[in-house]
Amino acid sequence: MRTAPTILHLDMDAFFASAEQASKPSLRGKAVVVGGLGPRGVVATASYEARVFGVNSAMPMAQARRLAPNAAYLVPRFGFYRSISEQVMALLRALSPLVEPLSLDEAFVDLEAGEAAWDAESARRAGERLRADIRAVTGLTGSVGLAASKMLAKIASERAKPDGLVLIEPGSERALLGPLSVRTLPGVGPATGDHLRRAGITTVDEIAEAGEDELVRLVGKAHGHALYAMALAHDERPVVAERETKSVSVEDTYDVDIHDRIRVGLEVQRLADRCVRRLRGAGLSGRTIVLKVRRYDFSTLTRSETLRGPTDDPGVVREAAARLLDSVDTTGGVRLLGVGVSGLADYTQEDLFAQAAGEQVDLLEEEHAEEEENGEQTAPVERRWPAGHDVRHSGFGHGWVQGSGLGRVTVRFETPEDAGPGRVRTFRTDDPELEPAEPLPLVTRDADELTAASRQLVAPPPENRRPADPPVASAQVSSEPASLPKSRSGREGGGATSRP
Repeated sequence: MRTAPTILHLDMDAFFASAEQASKPSLRGKAVVVGGLGPRGVVATASYEARVFGVNSAMPMAQARRLAPNAAYLVPRFGFYRSISEQVMALLRALSPLVEPLSLDEAFVDLEAGEAAWDAESARRAGERLRADIRAVTGLTGSVGLAASKMLAKIASERAKPDGLVLIEPGSERALLGPLSVRTLPGVGPATGDHLRRAGITTVDEIAEAGEDELVRLVGKAHGHALYAMALAHDERPVVAERETKSVSVEDTYDVDIHDRIRVGLEVQRLADRCVRRLRGAGLSGRTIVLKVRRYDFSTLTRSETLRGPTDDPGVVREAAARLLDSVDTTGGVRLLGVGVSGLADYTQEDLFAQAAGEQVDLLEEEHAEEEENGEQTAPVERRWPAGHDVRHSGFGHGWVQGSGLGRVTVRFETPEDAGPGRVRTFRTDDPELEPAEPLPLVTRDADELTAASRQLVAPPPENRRPADPPVASAQVSSEPASLPKSRSGREGGGATSRP
């Protein structure tokens, strides 16, 4: 266990929604909800203004609309978010070679490995410099947690939100953790939390008091040991720099249940081709084909088939997915379909199962290779105008779609640099002067000089380093008012690691 708070956890504040607010002056300070806009869509991210009304991530979009009917509802722009994420990750890697991304907007950093921090004061300086650099480079805000372990650093960043920094001094961990809910600990979800509550355990202190043997009896050997260790603030997990992808998959949720078996089969084939394109884009192949079917009654079935060798052949994946579909009853209707490939490798093996050797993806399917990352099939660009996406008009310039329907599309013409809301115009959906456009950068300045300067500020030469400061408090908080009001995923893997 390290003795200095040199593990940093960064969590961008309401990332998708904040990026939309920063790029659209008319939405700054307003309630913004990003996610699928269909009847079965879910919220990906809600701005802090929308959260005041009770809107949260993973909530059904229909419920969000009831809670905040006047919010702006936008379709995600994943390419745009990814470009911002790359800027943020570059700043993190300037601090240390050990950066463990958890999603587009969240990562752990081992500051000690990059000699960016060695004690509480240097860690605090590094965290504040990082927050300033993120704001300067992206125009957005992030919250930083600093502690001697990953678990505590993540807890600290949650306490820092929005737009703040919390540092947990070594030696103060037990006092900080004790009164917190058991749900604070990693791996304690609703089911485990309810199980512990029924046993009279609701806080981290009560987990420690229950003892390891009682926890093993309640939740099992592996989980019981882990819970007890975390309650004592023991977390030896290192920061892992490279995370191996375990699977590649795509799925679609349908606004209306699909009952036609032929249509279901065609959808599975389309998903198989999309999955292969992602597989090839990552330079991977795989041995196990997985089909996911969620039926009309919300029951979810998965079927899998393992091939004799890894493949990235679209014909092979389509055939395997079709065979798996044959074993699933879809007569009641299907609301979600997904196709995935696991057992990944970085090579391919000539497949012996394909009925049509050397089969290529149809030209028509290749034309759809740039489908939206949110899983919706792309319709012709002159007909489909997703809310929130960028457009350009030959006469009015750059803007974004406020809404469309009944043959009309409404556009607000504004850019991230505008001081106030832009003007609104309505056009026919087939207007030849209107076309989709690429997102504009939130900040136009070059960040190379700033990044180099930040490295000098946060990492003085070794001869100038001071011995570690003694613990002074359980948490030091420094934050600025949030001016611009998250998505989450994680994958397991291996690679370079930090020292615990």
